Amino acid sequence: MQLEKYRIHSEMSRGLKKAELVFKNAHVFSAHTGEFIQGDVAVADGMVLGIGQYEGEQEINLKGKYLCPGLIDSHLHLESTLVTPGELIRQAAQCGTTTFIVDPHESANVSGTDGIDYILDQTEEVPANVFVMMPSCVPATHVDDNGCTLTAGKMKAYLDNPRILGLGEVMDAAAVINGNVSMHEKLNLFKNKIKDGHAPFLAPGELAAYAMAGISTDHECVDYEYAMAECRNGMQVLIREGSAARNLEAIVRGIVEHDGDTSGFCFCTDDKHIEEIRKDGHINYNVKKAVELGLPVEKALKMATIQAARCYGLKNLGAIAPGYQADFVVFDNLKELNVTEVYYKGTLIKRDEKVEIKPCAPYLKNTVHLLKFREDSLKLEARPGKAHVILMEEGQITTKAIHEEVPWIQAGSKRYFAPDGTYGKIAVIERHKYTGRTGAGIVKGFGLTGGAIASSVSHDSHNIIVVGDNDRDMVLAVRELIRTQGGYTLVENGSIYDTLPLPVMGLMSDAGYEEVNAKLARMIPKAYSMGIPEGFDPFITLSFMALPVIPEIRITPRGIYLVAEDRLLDNPFADIR
Repeated sequence: MQLEKYRIHSEMSRGLKKAELVFKNAHVFSAHTGEFIQGDVAVADGMVLGIGQYEGEQEINLKGKYLCPGLIDSHLHLESTLVTPGELIRQAAQCGTTTFIVDPHESANVSGTDGIDYILDQTEEVPANVFVMMPSCVPATHVDDNGCTLTAGKMKAYLDNPRILGLGEVMDAAAVINGNVSMHEKLNLFKNKIKDGHAPFLAPGELAAYAMAGISTDHECVDYEYAMAECRNGMQVLIREGSAARNLEAIVRGIVEHDGDTSGFCFCTDDKHIEEIRKDGHINYNVKKAVELGLPVEKALKMATIQAARCYGLKNLGAIAPGYQADFVVFDNLKELNVTEVYYKGTLIKRDEKVEIKPCAPYLKNTVHLLKFREDSLKLEARPGKAHVILMEEGQITTKAIHEEVPWIQAGSKRYFAPDGTYGKIAVIERHKYTGRTGAGIVKGFGLTGGAIASSVSHDSHNIIVVGDNDRDMVLAVRELIRTQGGYTLVENGSIYDTLPLPVMGLMSDAGYEEVNAKLARMIPKAYSMGIPEGFDPFITLSFMALPVIPEIRITPRGIYLVAEDRLLDNPFADIR
């Protein structure tokens, strides 16, 4: 700050001169001390000058409402909201989130640095603080078939960008622990910056080695015990509550029951659909749910503000104190925590303001590249005995690897797996480089009957993933996504029920959130009516079934992948140990 500007601000801070803007009569949350203070907040040039008794050129009387720092989402993928980045930021900001720590590895897996540049460009002039973590695992593992490879050399050009905070979630834990050269080149490149983790279910020694590499956060904890293990290793746990992975209740219940220290915890959404944000909220939903579970509101607010800011080195964010940016969320009470107003740099964020969607380069809307796709690609030859089956779990993105006898039909001298109401067929088709690879497997628990469901959002390589109870409808679903250059589609009894096109890298719609919401409002209930349990988000849960860094069993274009064993099977009937 220039000296002359400081002198003016100092006079305002001391009450010698009217402040530009004063928020009057508020219960102000002090994130530093975890208490509410009754008073006024003086603001100038988008910065907090002080808390006390002030007069302003402009005054906003909050009449006893609760003024809190803007909330922080510690980890999210903008692409997973299905809309363009600017739209998502404006929608989530209306819920009180004013700072976003974004990992664009979805875009990077499809389009490399062009995808990262797209995210940076699209979030340059939004009413929020948007920071980016450089994707660390593109591709995620050695068994992935994605669009691009992001090396340490390609990352160097981004090191001086002030919006690049560090290295994004390091999903290839084995590469870290075993000292893989290329992985440690990336870690060393960001040695003076924060490095996010992705480390579900590591054994104690492995977790220690992982943390020793300088990785300081993780959002993959699904229970209190593992969260505490990470905290004891010096890691910050980002408690996730998204559309598919909902871990908040299990972890917060543990904290409350043990009267635990919350300083090692923050909140994140990771992957959350736009229609759910519109309906339930964003990080404010995490805070509200934590409070409902018995966590003191002051602790929940600290987790959503200053603790996240400190974790990511954001020194002027996350608190209402002199010198901090004037990002505020106003709650009407501390029970329902209804958001009444949100301010970014002291300026009110208008509700449902029309957003101009920034265009993207044409080549980012031409990313589905398949050879001719035939029904024969989905045939799954059955063999005597049990098969490897992917058991999907409601409310989680983890799976169980089970061995069961499954139905089959005879066709000439061969027999083939025959999906029914219990066992469905799942397949992933490579869509980036015309390889023609298709992996097929067997899934239980998803419940879909009478058709097929498919998506080009398929973490993290984002190939086309499809589940169905017959090959005809599965093929129709895949061909529909080739036609639309990506999206979600639902097929029923030989006809396309509806499709949500996602033409931007096969991940996002540029048609506006209203169109996205309208499509999802029609398609999701239909998916449930076709047998998918309501404990699943049909499309988001499906999108994680190809992610080979999440236990226990996945499907890839190369076949079934057994995560713990790091083993690929070209047929689910093969090699049961």
